[in-house]
Parts: sequence; structure tokens; C-alpha cells
Amino acid sequence: QVQLVESGGGLVQAGGSLTLSCAASGSIFSTNIMGWFRQAPGKQRELVATVTSSGTINYADSVKGRFTISRDNAKNTVYLQMNSLKPEDTAVYYCYAYLRDSDYKRTQNYWGQGTQVTVSS
Repeated sequence: QVQLVESGGGLVQAGGSLTLSCAASGSIFSTNIMGWFRQAPGKQRELVATVTSSGTINYADSVKGRFTISRDNAKNTVYLQMNSLKPEDTAVYYCYAYLRDSDYKRTQNYWGQGTQVTVSS
């Protein structure tokens, strides 16, 4: 069984910074892609950033230059450093992984439970 556990959300003033962490645990054979999505009230879930096992990174245009994604392959952990936060960054942030489990050798999507990020103006 695979689990993604997030930490690091909270309340911050506009212009501030937060760092999110997400650790994947369980019967993991390989982790192809890890990343972050977010969902604001009344809106669809959207991509924030992803990083592949080889280090290829993709950012949403809205966070380029402000957010930095990184990962520790040995720990199956992904991080999101968020700087210059804006009120419109307020959302529930979900950790994402596209990985292959070692029990059934299936490659599929996994999601964390979500962590709230609130940016006050």
C-alpha cells in the first residue's frame, strides 16, 4: 500500500513564504513523477509544478519565478518552496505521484490528503 503524506501548510501574509513537503511511503518500486496540484474554493484542481525522476521540471505560468519544486529520490520526497505568496495562491495543495508499486507492479496516480495554504492580504 502506498501513501503520500504532506506537511507544511498554514497561514501566511502576502509576500511571505512557505515550504510544503510530501513523502511517499509503502511498497514503492519506482517513482516517475512527483508534484503538486492545488484547488481553490469553487475552482477545478490545477497543476502547480511537477518534477520527474530525471529532474525535468514543469511549472504553471502563475507560479513561475516564485515557487521552486525539488525532490529527494532516495527518500521519495518532494518539496515546494513558495515565495512571494499572493492571496490568489490560497488553496488546498495536493501532493501527486505517478509511481510503480512493488506488490502488483502497477504504475498509477496517487494523491495526498491535501494541506491548506491561506495567504492573507
